[in-house]
Amino acid sequence: MIKKILFFGLLVILAILFFLNPNFETISAGVAILLFGMVMLEEGFKVFTKGPLQNILKKSTDKLYKSITTGALITALMQSSSLVTVITISFISAGLISLSGGIGLIFGANIGTTATAWLVAGFGLNIDISSIAMPMLVFGVIFSFQKNSTFKGIGNVLAGLGFFFLGIHFMKEGFDVFKEYIDLTQYAIPGFLGVVVYAGLGILITTILQSSSATLALILTALSAGQIEYENALALAIGANIGTTITAILGSLGSNIAGKRLAVAHLIFNVSAGLITLLLIFPLANFVNILADWFQILQTDYTLKLALFHTVFNVIGVLLMIPLIKHLESFLLRVIKEETHQGVDEPKFLNDAVLEFPGSAISTLLEESKYLFENAIFEIVSHALNIHREDIKSDLKLKKLIKKSNILFEADIRELYTTKIKHIYGEIIKFATKAQSLLNFSEAQNVEIAEIKIANRRMVEIIKDVNELSRNITLYLNSENKHIQKEYNKLRKRVAKVLRVIYLFRTETENRKYYKTLSKLKQEAKANIYKDNLEIDALIRKDLITVNMASSLVNDNDNVNDMIKNLIIVTELIYGNKDSLLENGDSKE
Repeated sequence: MIKKILFFGLLVILAILFFLNPNFETISAGVAILLFGMVMLEEGFKVFTKGPLQNILKKSTDKLYKSITTGALITALMQSSSLVTVITISFISAGLISLSGGIGLIFGANIGTTATAWLVAGFGLNIDISSIAMPMLVFGVIFSFQKNSTFKGIGNVLAGLGFFFLGIHFMKEGFDVFKEYIDLTQYAIPGFLGVVVYAGLGILITTILQSSSATLALILTALSAGQIEYENALALAIGANIGTTITAILGSLGSNIAGKRLAVAHLIFNVSAGLITLLLIFPLANFVNILADWFQILQTDYTLKLALFHTVFNVIGVLLMIPLIKHLESFLLRVIKEETHQGVDEPKFLNDAVLEFPGSAISTLLEESKYLFENAIFEIVSHALNIHREDIKSDLKLKKLIKKSNILFEADIRELYTTKIKHIYGEIIKFATKAQSLLNFSEAQNVEIAEIKIANRRMVEIIKDVNELSRNITLYLNSENKHIQKEYNKLRKRVAKVLRVIYLFRTETENRKYYKTLSKLKQEAKANIYKDNLEIDALIRKDLITVNMASSLVNDNDNVNDMIKNLIIVTELIYGNKDSLLENGDSKE
């Protein structure tokens, strides 16, 4: 709804401006071309974010200084703080990075976005950049027609830069023509009132353009053409920084609670830094004048001084907020809480924000599958055996565990499946299919998704097997026939042992020995079918169990063997080493 309002509001404003002054068309065309260039830049860099960049971001958030530096460098390179923000929200939503690490990346992105101001002020406005833009466009189009995705990415980057520079050229030409008809400086507002009004205007422009970099380019070209006063331009730049948080807020709407926390952190940082800078704008402007002398920037070169001011207040904002990051994180965790009423039958991790990148989408599917396995499958199987989950997780000897667990739970497996598994299983499959239709996965990543689907299908099969077993455990657990009771306790013990080893495998750091145990148990499950049938035949020959008991026992023995194999297969598929899902992101067509 918000996006629709902004869209139609922009159309109305443009129509009015075109009607009042046709010369505004050139400036508008310049802004449009520049924005299109930034979109192409983002699309081009997304090719490289599928592998190396995502891996860099994931590994650079363990230390604050690393996350800030990485955020700044990547934003400066890609000329898009919005893309870094989207990646960060996607990664936090997928649980790949922590909230504090994401906050560090956002702080760094604010510093990195100052590169745009320097690029425009120091390069774009001082030479005929249209002559540079044209070759970039030509080579960009040639590369973009190649089948190789890397070449396409390079082509989009080159074309994006070409359109970016061409947009600045048109904006500059537009303002040069525009000032012959209207002098916008007559609307300059001096003093602190002007600071407040123009800061608000900067927020509005950035909200409409959805890009602080585009707003800065517009401010710099207008300042270069003498259409706005330097003092008002400073306020516009502050407003642009505050306005860019709207992009983060909109980007977090489809994310989970972690993404929303990051968006609020971004808002708090930019608004706080903006308000402090507005209050100290005149002392900071004087400080910039001193720095300009030190950097040998002419006092009349207002575009470079604006770029310097933009850098200074962003760096100061980050320095002021660094000591408060832990407090900010605690505040966000306390205020923006998870929904406590959400049950296991609702997705905990699946959200549209992670569908920006293959790695985060796969990671989210894995997390959702793990959550389903640990909180639904593990519980239902345990209760079907009439055993408490905590007993399986304990150090209690299995023989004693089985002996003490003789009180019937009378669990309704079919009802538990309907309420706790069926819906979430469908959502996982639906999300996986949606991800494959939207994202360009590599061959290795498509294998990852196929394995996740198989793992979830095996979970459903486990519940079907345990449903039959549960009924007969209820029937024979406290039977007067000690032989059938003993056989079913043996089946319960076998499944309980597998559940315990799986628990240790996924929770212990040194889990190699448990993996070997699981492999051994899976092989035993395959070999036990013949051996167990011989034992059952012996019980029948000796007339120790009835024919009905034997029939149930044969079926349940097969069910247990299948269940054990499926439990171990699921464990292997979703708890195996998945670090490669980010490293194998580059796909070739």
